[in-house]
Amino acid sequence: MIFLRPYAWKWKPVGARNTAYLRFYHLARQHELIQSNALKYPRIRHEGGAPMRIPIFREKFKDVEMGKHADEEVIIHGRVQSVRRAGNKLMFLDLKGEFEHVQGLCNFNKLQVTGVELGEFKALAKLLNRGDIVSITGRATKTPTGELSIEATRLPELLTPALAPLPFKLEDEEVRIQHRHIDMLVNRKTIDTLRLRSHLIKYLRDFFHERGFLEFQTPILAENASGATARPFTVTASETSVNKNLAMRIAPELWLKRLVVGGVDKVFELGPAFRNEGIDQTHNPEFTMCEFYNAYANLDDLISLTEELICGAASHCRDLIATKLDSLPAIDMSQYQRPFQQLEFIPALESALGFKLPDLSTSSSHEDLLALLKQHKIEVPGLNKPDITLAKLLDNLASEFLEPYSLTKPLFIIHHPVCMSPLSKSFVCPKTGQHVSARTELFINGKELANMYEEENDPASQRQKFVDQLNAAKREASLAPGVYNDEGESAMEVDESYVQALESGLPPTGGWGCGIERMVMLFSGTKRISDCLSFGNLRHVTNVPGAVRTGEDEEKAREMMDEVEKKGARERKREKGKEKEKEVMDVSDGEA
Repeated sequence: MIFLRPYAWKWKPVGARNTAYLRFYHLARQHELIQSNALKYPRIRHEGGAPMRIPIFREKFKDVEMGKHADEEVIIHGRVQSVRRAGNKLMFLDLKGEFEHVQGLCNFNKLQVTGVELGEFKALAKLLNRGDIVSITGRATKTPTGELSIEATRLPELLTPALAPLPFKLEDEEVRIQHRHIDMLVNRKTIDTLRLRSHLIKYLRDFFHERGFLEFQTPILAENASGATARPFTVTASETSVNKNLAMRIAPELWLKRLVVGGVDKVFELGPAFRNEGIDQTHNPEFTMCEFYNAYANLDDLISLTEELICGAASHCRDLIATKLDSLPAIDMSQYQRPFQQLEFIPALESALGFKLPDLSTSSSHEDLLALLKQHKIEVPGLNKPDITLAKLLDNLASEFLEPYSLTKPLFIIHHPVCMSPLSKSFVCPKTGQHVSARTELFINGKELANMYEEENDPASQRQKFVDQLNAAKREASLAPGVYNDEGESAMEVDESYVQALESGLPPTGGWGCGIERMVMLFSGTKRISDCLSFGNLRHVTNVPGAVRTGEDEEKAREMMDEVEKKGARERKREKGKEKEKEVMDVSDGEA
């Protein structure tokens, strides 16, 4: 059993994954456990009572006096972070559970009264390894250094032996991505970001419930995907009576507005959405959306509610980071002061460009705007692309000239041109005479966080806007075939069933949407959406390595095992030789 020690306690330098070494470690560790009759995964038992969670243990016994023991005997479960030995009769374990630590103290002199043998104690001390999961029964105490500990009153039990090594550091990006569970165990910031996500989701639910909203779940699979401008994923339902191609939802919007028609005046949903688009630092094809719809709310109501929600979330996350999630950067609350700044889209853009925009509701507006930009020698991303639409061109202009105002303080960009907002109500702007939408987008630190508008509830106007949106997509598709699916049909459709639902009467309604990952990125300080997803982006989850081991790795691992076995045999032979020499010397001394 002793042959494994050098490998069990020394972690190889951080770098590329050495599959042969890891396989060797697995075989050697397995061999060690079998020799000790410890390769077991027992069922959990509560004979001595239910186990106490480590956070509760720390809170309950925080005032125990130094050198004194609590009267209550408790059971603690946790993962071993380190094992320290002081001679043959004292062992310290650093245990971790629910993201908090506690020290386990095992003193043989106190355990032997319960019938524990010294050999049994020493065998366990040698066997326990970083990463093992153990159970300790004992009483709370504080060491002379003031460390809150649980002093064992029984020999600790090995619940789950770790067959793979748990490193102390993990910095290689590829290894972190491919072995996310190890990344969570080793790098505190990884798991703290995901914990913040969980707390934020709970905060959002509580926020809406406290204000009278009801949470509903809406379909993910449907005949068509609608509610946003994006290409959907399609699946085939071959084992049901449907027997047709279905689309995965790109947004829950139209379903939720049907619920408002049905009398649910305040409704929200937190759930997944899927868009068959690219992957970058802020986009992933699978993500989580939060949308709410509030009957009889206008744009001013939506802005006020958004300010309240964002400022409250920032304060909540600040407190969490200060107490529980301390690996994350602190949040500067000075930028979350109400009211947030506002810019009207067209007046602000005209001021930045230095000229008046053409009438954006005419058929020639696209060409007119392109000509003005060239005339004034204004460069924007995508300007020379043949497939750029008017809506996309205006969006690029806003990104270049308006969104940077959000780098210092949250910014609402309000009253977008109608072509950019096919699902919102519209009106003629008294300042510019342009047809604009009752819509606003919230930007913080240069990134879009939320989108909201007064919903179009005129069935005839909504149908015409669907048609205009479809025609614009077809024009774009003639220049960029990727917008069409494999059958040559547009991914966008006129949703006649939704138009029919509007005929039953949708009250004046305010709608709001936000990507959860964007909010987590904002408050956690991370720059990548993959850090806010449990197992990374789509590229990561489709490239997770399997458990297949190559014959070459297996052969190398076996060779390493044989070499260590031979070395161990030589050491044992040498030890026996020394013992015989000592016996001969003892006999000689006796005869003398």
